Amino acid sequence: MTRHFAFFGLAVGMCAVAVPAPAQTVPPIRPSPVSQVTAIQRADIQGIVRDNQGQPLEGVVVSALGPTTASVVSDANGRFILRRLPEGSYLVRAHRQGYALVRSQLVQVRQALNPTMSVALTLRSETEQPTILAAGVGPVDQPSGAETGDDVRDGGEVFWRLRHLKRGVLKEAAVGLVDSLGAGGTFLGDSLGDLGAAVGSPTRLATSLLADVPWNGQLDLLTSTSFDRPQDLLSMQTWIPRGVAFLALEAPMPSGHWAMRGALRQGDLSSWVLAGSYRRAPSTHRYEAGLSYGAQRYLGGNADALASVSDGSRNAGVLYAYDNWTLSPRFSVDYGARYARYDYLAERNLFSPRAGVTFAPLTDDSLKIRATVARKTAAPGADEFVPPASGVSLPPERTFSHLSRRGFVAERLDHVELAAEREWAGEVVTGVRVFRQAVEDQTITLFGITTPGTIDTNLGHYYLASAGDFTARGWGVSVSRTIPGLVEASIDYTTATTDWTGRSPDARALGRAGVSLASGRERRLHDLTTSVVGTVPVTDTRVFVIVKVNSGFVEVDGTGGHAGTRFDLQVSQSLPFMQVSGIEWEMLVGLRSLFRDDLLDSSIYDELLVLRSPKQLVGGVTVRF
Repeated sequence: MTRHFAFFGLAVGMCAVAVPAPAQTVPPIRPSPVSQVTAIQRADIQGIVRDNQGQPLEGVVVSALGPTTASVVSDANGRFILRRLPEGSYLVRAHRQGYALVRSQLVQVRQALNPTMSVALTLRSETEQPTILAAGVGPVDQPSGAETGDDVRDGGEVFWRLRHLKRGVLKEAAVGLVDSLGAGGTFLGDSLGDLGAAVGSPTRLATSLLADVPWNGQLDLLTSTSFDRPQDLLSMQTWIPRGVAFLALEAPMPSGHWAMRGALRQGDLSSWVLAGSYRRAPSTHRYEAGLSYGAQRYLGGNADALASVSDGSRNAGVLYAYDNWTLSPRFSVDYGARYARYDYLAERNLFSPRAGVTFAPLTDDSLKIRATVARKTAAPGADEFVPPASGVSLPPERTFSHLSRRGFVAERLDHVELAAEREWAGEVVTGVRVFRQAVEDQTITLFGITTPGTIDTNLGHYYLASAGDFTARGWGVSVSRTIPGLVEASIDYTTATTDWTGRSPDARALGRAGVSLASGRERRLHDLTTSVVGTVPVTDTRVFVIVKVNSGFVEVDGTGGHAGTRFDLQVSQSLPFMQVSGIEWEMLVGLRSLFRDDLLDSSIYDELLVLRSPKQLVGGVTVRF
């Protein structure tokens, strides 16, 4: 690994000397990795922001919340463009420090249609106190206490609907509360303002800060379960479904982007996970930092799970920071590290550094060449605690224990890669890469096995062990393309030769469980991974599919060469008839057999050595506001 970083440093120095820096530095356009898929891009939302005197406003954060989330800052002429958004309904908001919040606007984005809008912001006086707003509702310009012909006050549509409900005992009380809170033309502001005056300036400061930030949010109420065969869903022996609550908040600001996510699960395995991050706005110096923390407590009757958790709970925390410097339009350097601490490991502190160089050899060409060197240290069972980079974060939902008396040992990966990407006409991106990996204590995950003195384990518990050490070298090619108005897809083919360099230290324990691993021979792996994301016209149904086909899935007896398939399918259906004041409702159904979320920059055997991976079914309702 030391030689890899020394070679990386020499390459950085040679490239920095060879590339002259021009007088003006322009942030490069970095193509997205072809192995990742983003939403279908359909149309733009553009417009201009002015103040109450009709002058253009610079530095206004304009955000759109809908099928995807996007934000942009207005330029010196007050203009903004939210580019290439997926088709659907968007709640558009404008925000700038010191200006009164305006009512959010609901904008429809359709194919071949670029909505143009005008936004007016009013400078807030120093004595004017900001109010706390209902989701999707903001103050308007009419005087305090004024009403329209339909008796709609500044509380907006939600306030109007509550006032006009059919009267009942509880509804009378609810409407009376709304009347008292809504008096004076605000929904909750006056009541909270009185509370702030009674408690003191800290409360007023907190309410001011919360009201002055353009928050976007998402709330998911989900139910998940796992099964081995479809008929198991009708069996009482199947893992009992558990409820999950997930909340995500985002705040796009002129200086950067704040995000927070959290999830909670209750039952015999109660767990939660919380994550936060900050990403600086695009510039010649970009960086991202964040942290996450997860915990689980087991109160069930699995003896192995109880024995491996000394005090009945597990905790894990992660800190990370990554930096990117654009030294010239053709040359950039990125580096960073990830620190993790797991309380169930003998060596609790894990450190994972990474560095890379991106170089554009041609001035007027999209060709990019990238060199990367990284060391990744991962704890067995870490997938239960570390939330994915995007999407819904599910808290720890399974228990696990080590298979041998050796205990949990972290997996260490050294990865070196050289890759090239180029964008062609018609939004086609092609890529090629070569890589080398060296792994110590490769983790093997086993579901549905029987150990001496225990009964058959269910899908809510699994065992972990070390499969040994190996080296790998290989190459891959990838292609991605966007078909406007229909679908965006990518396909990635990778082949590698692996050489297992020693016997598994847990071979005896694996043998008692009926699993044997062959070592000391080369194996050839072929992998084909395909991703597709699309939106069905008219119905506003979004579909995401990823399918992984590999020739090296290991069977229970440890033999290789077994071709297998793993998949992840998600379907999201918009519910337009439930939209109120810009709040959007969706139904979500997901089915997956992939066990690992991180398929990039990871060991090529992480997914292949998951034996009898169960299928996971997730369903529920998503609320965006």
